Amino acid sequence: MTGLALALTAFALMLSAIFLRVPVAIAMGLTGFFGTWYVLGAPVAPMAQMKALTYETFSNQGLSIVPLFLLMGQFATRTGMSASLFRAASDWLGHRKGGVAMASVGACAGFGAICGSSLATASTMGQVALPEMRQRGYSDSLSTGVLAAGGTLGILIPPSIILVIYAIMAEQNIVKMFMAALIPGLLAAAGYMLTVALYVRFRPDAASTAERVPYAERMKTLIATWPVIVIFGLTMGGIVGDWNWVKPGPQALFTPNEAAAFGAVSTALYGMLVGSLTWQGFVQSILETAKATAMIFLILLGAELLKGFLALTRAPDMLVDWILTSGYTPLTVLAIMLLCYLVFGCVMDSLSMILLTIPIFLPVINALDFGMSQEMTAIWFGILALIVVEVGLITPPVGMNLFIINGVARDIPIGATYRGVAPFVLSDIVRVVILVAFPSITLWLVQVMF
Repeated sequence: MTGLALALTAFALMLSAIFLRVPVAIAMGLTGFFGTWYVLGAPVAPMAQMKALTYETFSNQGLSIVPLFLLMGQFATRTGMSASLFRAASDWLGHRKGGVAMASVGACAGFGAICGSSLATASTMGQVALPEMRQRGYSDSLSTGVLAAGGTLGILIPPSIILVIYAIMAEQNIVKMFMAALIPGLLAAAGYMLTVALYVRFRPDAASTAERVPYAERMKTLIATWPVIVIFGLTMGGIVGDWNWVKPGPQALFTPNEAAAFGAVSTALYGMLVGSLTWQGFVQSILETAKATAMIFLILLGAELLKGFLALTRAPDMLVDWILTSGYTPLTVLAIMLLCYLVFGCVMDSLSMILLTIPIFLPVINALDFGMSQEMTAIWFGILALIVVEVGLITPPVGMNLFIINGVARDIPIGATYRGVAPFVLSDIVRVVILVAFPSITLWLVQVMF
């Protein structure tokens, strides 16, 4: 059996195990372990690899950013920031047709900027915004659809855990990945708002309008969002800005790890000062962060084992050679990969998709000529992959965000959520086409800042 045939067989068996509900980390780890055993012909080699690989993977200093941003998101969820963001957005947009749904998108974008998790953003904003929209007569489809879609902004607008993981796996600069994600994230929010505007134009009965709030009251609620503005501004501004007036020489105020620590501590301090973060909430945040970190690290270890097995089979190199000699254009190959993400998104979570596919897809992308440097190509592809993964979170029948929102609104049929989210999926697809056609939209801020 050739290396490529062996890799394809192992990959098919691994996907079958995942579809049978075997945890992704276990499926990847066992595939890598037994695949390495098969190639080398002895169990000693993969067991020795486990000993060294576990330490090398978990001792990576760059990974310390993961639990810190997760902790920041846990604290943010418990401090009431989501409610203040929604009130401010609702006061400014609520008087428009569908304005409260647009406000939900804006609040999701703001909360995602300090949370970094799609599922947490969808769950938290669902509890805040859904009762308000239903009270004002918004249709069940629009209410749940816009919140499921808005929740995806949590993993696109930096800081994002998945962007950090991708940067480490692809050996790219984390700050550059954050900068590249910012404009596509803002485009996503604008696209969702435009989708709401078109939705209520064709279905006027799906939304209502609220009374116009005086500007003085709007300013008060806007000022109340200062914690989000300050924390996000210092966390992100601290790692990309030129702080030579604070530190000698042109340099950033924080490293990414220091910025994550600052964000977690400042969010916790704010919660304690306003009394929204209790001791019980603090302990629960630590425990939830520990569980999420353990899950992510276990998936990372499984991915590294799989990556080692694939390297032994030389399957990625063979795949690159086959694609280069097949005559397929780079855009055709890219389109096939993005379609794969859409399919995987129906049955897998976003982190698992990234870790499962990057060892296979990235060498192919790096070998193709998109008219950019290899670094810019890897950054561009990472953002595109993240966006399509994000679409998978709201793609029926099993998009994760759809079930999160359905769990918040148990009396709303899941079919109504499916119908409501369809226009937002279309908006995402249009955005992906634009970003594929014009890579400069994604890379402009990176080129300006660096």
